[in-house]
Formats: sequence, C-alpha cells, structure tokens
Amino acid sequence: MLPRRLALSALLAAPALRHAAAQGDARDYPNRPIRVILPYAAGGQADTIARVMQPRMSEALGQPVVIENRTGAGGSIGAGLVAASAPDGYTLLFDAAAFLIVPLAVRSLPFDYETAFAPVGVVAEQPYVLAVTPRMGVSDLAGFLAAARASGQPLAYGTPGIGSIGHLAGALLATRAGVQFEHVSYRGGADVSRDMAAGTLSMGILSYNSLAPILQTGQAKALAVTSGIRRGDRSIPTIAESGFPGFDVTSWTGVFARAGTPPAILRRLADACNHATGDAAVRERMAAIGSEATEAQPEAFAARVAAEREVVKGIVREAGIVFQ
Repeated sequence: MLPRRLALSALLAAPALRHAAAQGDARDYPNRPIRVILPYAAGGQADTIARVMQPRMSEALGQPVVIENRTGAGGSIGAGLVAASAPDGYTLLFDAAAFLIVPLAVRSLPFDYETAFAPVGVVAEQPYVLAVTPRMGVSDLAGFLAAARASGQPLAYGTPGIGSIGHLAGALLATRAGVQFEHVSYRGGADVSRDMAAGTLSMGILSYNSLAPILQTGQAKALAVTSGIRRGDRSIPTIAESGFPGFDVTSWTGVFARAGTPPAILRRLADACNHATGDAAVRERMAAIGSEATEAQPEAFAARVAAEREVVKGIVREAGIVFQ
C-alpha cells in the first residue's frame, strides 16, 4: 500500500495530470487525417458546402480532411457514428438544421442528440425555397395558396426527408394559411427536383442548390424563401413578407465534434472552418448555391442550438406534425 501522504498527493495531482494530458493532446492536434461524416446524399447543399471547404480546412489543419457520406434515418445514422467516436476531434459531423428535428422524428435512437455532440460552429446559412411547376399556373405565393384552397384536395409537396427544414416549413405554412398539404419524403433534394421536372410532383420545398437546375430551365418557379429575411437570391420574396409576418424557418450548415472534445481542439477546428469560409472563392461558391458563409464560434453555436431546439419543438406543436 502507498503511504497515506503519498496516496493523498497522487489523488490531488490526478485532475492536474488529466488536464495536462488534454492540453498535450490539444497541442499535438491534429497529427492524423480528420474524418468528416456527412449524413446526407452527395450533391446536396451540406455536401457541396463541405467539399468546397475541404481543401482550405486541410490547409489550415495541416492534415487531410476526408469526407464520408453516411445517409439514412433522417441523418441519424451518420450522426450516430460521430456519437460513438472518441472525443478527440478526429471524427466530425457536418450537419444541417435538421439536426434539431431528427430527435423528434426518429424513435429509439441509441444516443441523445442533446448531450452527444460539442458544437464547433455554423459555417453557412441558407433559406429553403418553395417552388412550383408551371402547370400550377401561379406567379406568387398568394396565387398558389388560393389555387391550393380551390383544389379541395391536399397538395403534395416534396422535401429531402422527414424532419427536414422543408418538411417543417411546409407543415407550418399549411397550418397558418389554412390549406392542406401532403408531405412526400425523398432521400435528397435532387430527387425532388427530378420528379418536379418530370411533372409527377407540383411543389417542393428544398435548398436553392437542389432547385437551381430546374429553376434555370423554367421547369420550376421559386415563389418564396422560408427564412425571415431574404437570403441567397434576393429577388425571391420571403413567406413572411408574402402575408405571414414572423414566419422564419432558416436552415444552417454546422460542424459538430463528439461531446467531451477539449475546448482547445474545438477552437482549432473553428479556426480551420473560418480559414475556409474566409476565402473569397469559397464564399463565392457558397453564394452560387444560395448560402451565406458565416463565422464559426463554438460558444455562440452551442447557445443557438439550445435556443432553436425549443423553437423547433414549438413549431412541431403548432403545426401538429406527427412523426410516424
């Protein structure tokens, strides 16, 4: 047995040693490639942003940044990989605002979204866009809603998935406008656009990036954006200014690490994100897909996630969304 005085000294020193070890890890970080999990399909908004940022993040960190698309279950499969990883900053989650909705939509998750992740920062903000096909014969949101009411039948709208920002925005608009919508869930925004172009779907609420090809060819028309202020293409009015004051369902793209990751590593990752989004070419590419680059701040992002989680719960209650 250790002498009593020596045992007490060892006990008192343990926290300091753990702190020193954590600081040592942070100082050495990173010394190997960093894995970024994208819980969405390739080609979507978050995927495009991540790949635009990837070279500049690698440059700032001095290590390769490797992106993996792990889709399914509303994004919870990819998120689960990060939740099960070590809190060392080598496995990151590159997610969208649907991060706040998935816990309400997917049952029996093996991890807790509220406690499993450490926010690194928001890297971009973007509205979702409500668009319709020419066969609707409308030119603005008021005309579209009048047509929806006159039809007497629920109007199908496509989104990138159950619990997506598009799903939330559509359900909230239907409630506030007194119309009936039927949500149709797809694996990604590109699939929604494809069916709109084919004429099998009249309405979609998804990212500008996913809609851009059919907007440019005239196969769809953008009626409104879901954010509280005009973002991306400033020629597209907001739902709020189209007769629904206070309507604001804004999507963001953000980076998360595993909960317990040392603050110094979170800061290092945020700095790498800001190095990327500060690049003029990166910002220009983001703007082209309807996103605005932002500054990553771990503490501010943590506060935002906590506040918006409660807002999302309120919208789900107001819109009467029932997840199956």
